[in-house]
Amino acid sequence: MEVVSSMHKVALNFSDGRTHFIGINPGEVLIDAAMRHGLTLPVDCREGVCASCKGTCQSGKYDLDYVDEDALSEDDLARGGILACQMRVESDCAVRFDFDSSLCTSAGPEEVDALVTQVEILSDSTATLHLDASSRVGQLDFLPGQYAHVQVPGTDAWRSYSFACEPNKNNQLQLLIRLLPDGVMSNYLRNHAQPGDRVCLKAPLGAFYLQQVKRPLIMVAGGTGLAAFLGMLDQMESGPSRIDQPVSLFYGVTKPQDLCELERLDRYQLAIPGFSYHSIVMQPDDGWQGRQGVVTDLFEEQHFNDGEVDAYLCGPPPMVEAVKRWLDQRQMQNASIYFEKFSAS
Repeated sequence: MEVVSSMHKVALNFSDGRTHFIGINPGEVLIDAAMRHGLTLPVDCREGVCASCKGTCQSGKYDLDYVDEDALSEDDLARGGILACQMRVESDCAVRFDFDSSLCTSAGPEEVDALVTQVEILSDSTATLHLDASSRVGQLDFLPGQYAHVQVPGTDAWRSYSFACEPNKNNQLQLLIRLLPDGVMSNYLRNHAQPGDRVCLKAPLGAFYLQQVKRPLIMVAGGTGLAAFLGMLDQMESGPSRIDQPVSLFYGVTKPQDLCELERLDRYQLAIPGFSYHSIVMQPDDGWQGRQGVVTDLFEEQHFNDGEVDAYLCGPPPMVEAVKRWLDQRQMQNASIYFEKFSAS
């Protein structure tokens, strides 16, 4: 008697053009099936919240266990958006991920010990945490735009922050951190941090990074979402090959004192051909001389090359969704959108 297999075949398509085929058992979650086949998809929470494992189902039937609205919007879901940690396929499927297949070949994040070298208070609302991880043998490799889990010294609490630097052989790391009135990490940085404090990291995490540049780049940062772009711009500034496309950074904050690293952005304007940045404040004070409003108020259609752009968004969920709506309303369907949503904690 012929035995009919109930296993489904799934094609995993990646942005570098590679495709991996895996078999998935009935009821099995996609990310677990991929791991059985030696593919470690980027993942963080495994609870349908962080969107590190987001992709798009191009064909086939599937179900999603749970998806937080900040991970995928209704529009994302209508377009076939999925989270690999929540997807259970019901037929043969094809799923596309907007990241390189090389992210899936490592063993995942590692624990790294680092020492505090400096806490740089940039304003009442922002600090840069400088860390020395030179005790690690070899360079900590991450892609600018990725992030780390950081254990708050003296506590069991962990927080996630994007690297605000590029990888370097000395493993000198920077994290841009929003200071909250009573946040666990915020209180540590303001009141307790000392040079030499030991900090544990888990890194690298996330699938937000600069892909191959072939079209004009749009970067949209909300608050400390700027950190991811600082790493990317570091890479552009020091990289052996220059980017021959215009790069426009739109940077929105709540209050003028939330703006940070402007001198660094000025330096990039001198060092990176075609780079420009534009800032805006939602709640200005009497001394503010710049633009007032939300970040989409900075947009002009000539920045977007008739939709032929690659747009990178990093900031709070409402900002990310507002930018996506702005593009949709102007029928810029040819724009490629890469995003990282976060909430300060």
